[in-house]
Amino acid sequence: MMSAEEVLKTFWGYNSFRDGQKEIIDSVSSGKDTIALLPTGGGKSVCFQVPALMNDGVAVVISPLIALMKDQVENLKRVGVSAICIHSGLSFQEIDTALDNAIYGDVKFLYVSPERLQTDLFKYRVQKMRVNLLVIDEAHCISQWGYDFRPSYLQISQIRQLLPQSTPVIAVTATATPQVVEDIKEKLQLRNPAIFSTGFGRKNITYVVRECSDKWGNLLRVCNGVKGSGIVYARERKKCVELCDFLNENGVPALFYHAGLEKRERTLRQEAWMKGEKRVMVATNAFGMGIDKSDVRFVLHYEIPDSIEAYFQESGRAGRDGIESYAVLLWNSSDLKRLRTIHSIMFPPLEYISDIYQKVFNYLNVAYEEGKGRAFKFQLNDFAAHFKLNAPMAYYAIKYIEQEGYWELTDIVESPAKVMFCVNRDELYSIQLKDQSLDILIKAMLRMYTGIFSNLTSIDIEALCRITSDSSEGLIEKLKNLSTKGIIIYKSSFKMPLLITNYERLVEKNLYLPESRYLERKSSYEKRIESMIGYVTNTEMCRNRLLVGYFGQSASADCGKCDTCLKKKRKDAKYCSIEAAQIEREIICKIKEAGGTITITQLKTSTIGSYDLFPEVLEQMLDKGFLKLNGNRFILND
Repeated sequence: MMSAEEVLKTFWGYNSFRDGQKEIIDSVSSGKDTIALLPTGGGKSVCFQVPALMNDGVAVVISPLIALMKDQVENLKRVGVSAICIHSGLSFQEIDTALDNAIYGDVKFLYVSPERLQTDLFKYRVQKMRVNLLVIDEAHCISQWGYDFRPSYLQISQIRQLLPQSTPVIAVTATATPQVVEDIKEKLQLRNPAIFSTGFGRKNITYVVRECSDKWGNLLRVCNGVKGSGIVYARERKKCVELCDFLNENGVPALFYHAGLEKRERTLRQEAWMKGEKRVMVATNAFGMGIDKSDVRFVLHYEIPDSIEAYFQESGRAGRDGIESYAVLLWNSSDLKRLRTIHSIMFPPLEYISDIYQKVFNYLNVAYEEGKGRAFKFQLNDFAAHFKLNAPMAYYAIKYIEQEGYWELTDIVESPAKVMFCVNRDELYSIQLKDQSLDILIKAMLRMYTGIFSNLTSIDIEALCRITSDSSEGLIEKLKNLSTKGIIIYKSSFKMPLLITNYERLVEKNLYLPESRYLERKSSYEKRIESMIGYVTNTEMCRNRLLVGYFGQSASADCGKCDTCLKKKRKDAKYCSIEAAQIEREIICKIKEAGGTITITQLKTSTIGSYDLFPEVLEQMLDKGFLKLNGNRFILND
């Protein structure tokens, strides 16, 4: 058996562990239940991957996001480790094969989405596996006090009963308050767990919060002022496109990324950014999970996130290499109004939620006492349009019902096209002889895919197009033709969320949505929003102290470099407000003398540029809207 250090060197090429990792690995290796609290970029995956590779058998990893599972599986494969994942986007046959490989093959890691845990197929097969470790990734999802509660996580303790008592459990997360940690211990039924925290503070990240009316100008100044790669987070897809265009127009090479892009396009954009071909990625929060780029120099939030947990996780994608980096958050009063509005939308009345429950089943054409354990394609906008509903409010009602455990709405699932031949080989041969164009396609599928006569088999349309020298439109038309003739069963690819039902449809009086739990959740979410608002409006306390304090920890000293710490330093140096006002008047006078517009170079080379307070006053004038920046020129606002 290899030592932990040998595993790390063999598969990842590192000679030593980061702070805290070795202690966590030793705890797991000794068979103890373990909770590991590490910040984003702190190396959580290594803490369970290394001990799993040190022992025979397979590690079962429960993870909430399909995209995250796929990323981790691909990362393991790249270093030569056999890993697979099963989730709601796979067919029964694909899941069956994957589970068999985990039992009889050389698979070291089996990634599982939580909704799979209660299926009879999984329960039966997991008992046949030689499970050496049970891993709960993003463990805060098990707590109703966590910012991303997932009811399906509550099933994990039942799965543990199917494994040998000696099987250790490790729960890992980057965002857990003390209350959430206690909930993790209770809900997972951990046995006297060892709890490790490397500290949530990131000493190499400088946190900057700016209240500003000119967000565009501030964004550009950050991108120009901080060298290297960056991520800009925006809430809406449309805003991502607008910000990306703005940056490119102003000489900052940028791409945008959101879940509405095709998979291939998302992959190409991600690769271009990872390789440094483009400096900045403007994205919704669909981007970043599982992305292992160590040299991100800044993360900028164009709007306020919904919670400190989400903000901390996203901003933590900066500076994973330990080099000085920046987390910048831009806000104004309209952001605060939006946050509080979202809170009211996220918790519609219980009567409305109950009505949405019935409407969903009507939309899916599911009768009362039917539909248990099925997966339906579900398009929210179409559903909302069908019943003339407010789409965001309907979405949050659906998510609330999910929290009550009745169903699960997945992220967008991309399912490839699938084919199975319905005729025997002799009949197929005669068809090939009659039609040369179909013959080329049939031969290609027979060469590429085994088992295509007995099971629905996933096919790669792009690969078949290359082999057959056909267009995708032409190839799909041929597949449809073969299907119409009864030669194949053809299921086209699709990309949309799935709604997975855990129970049959209930009549109105049997749907149980307790008001006490509803009010608790509503109050808990309101507190998270107010904590986020308190963070951005704070003007006195060190940003780092605020963040780590939220997670129940304490910082030994102020960071000395965030915006509030720098403000205190300026106060301590007794900077004079009268001097600042004088500089402001001189700047205005100088711009008017120049005809209402002036370059930064002209300002700096004038006598004004010699003042110590000049950069600060100039920034404040931009933030307050007295000036605006157009390229490299300052313009007086009317």
